[in-house]
Amino acid sequence: MNTKKIIEYRALLGVAKTATLKELKTIYRNCMKDMHPDTIADAEERHLAEERSKEIIAAYHFLVSIAPETLEKDKAEYTRITATINIADFYYEKGVLYITFLDGSSFEYFGVLRPVYIKMVNAESPGRFARRHIYNDYIYRSASKLVAAEVAAE
Repeated sequence: MNTKKIIEYRALLGVAKTATLKELKTIYRNCMKDMHPDTIADAEERHLAEERSKEIIAAYHFLVSIAPETLEKDKAEYTRITATINIADFYYEKGVLYITFLDGSSFEYFGVLRPVYIKMVNAESPGRFARRHIYNDYIYRSASKLVAAEVAAE
């Protein structure tokens, strides 16, 4: 997932960068009403609608996870983790930096450029580098909460 995907998700739902959670939910529900597979009789069209609705659901859940309201709600916990807990592991894949902390929490940072990641790898203290150049400069979301939500859904 990179910033290009974020832009695609916003375009799919037709929302602005500043969309509130309430606006996202309304747009999501309207999209699902229009594309719900149960309203389509033709099998081929139903299959296409299922695929489209899966994309809409993924876009909605992702955009909710990075929405300013969601991040603001968890800001105190995020600040505590990034300021006091050391990094256990981190890796970079397709423009996304994945950081896991010693307490088990993990975050995904979107749009991180490869040279920034290389500087982090070569830094004397990756944790200090991340505090100065990553934590407050990039769009992020909690990967630990995503895993917890998926386990609860099962």
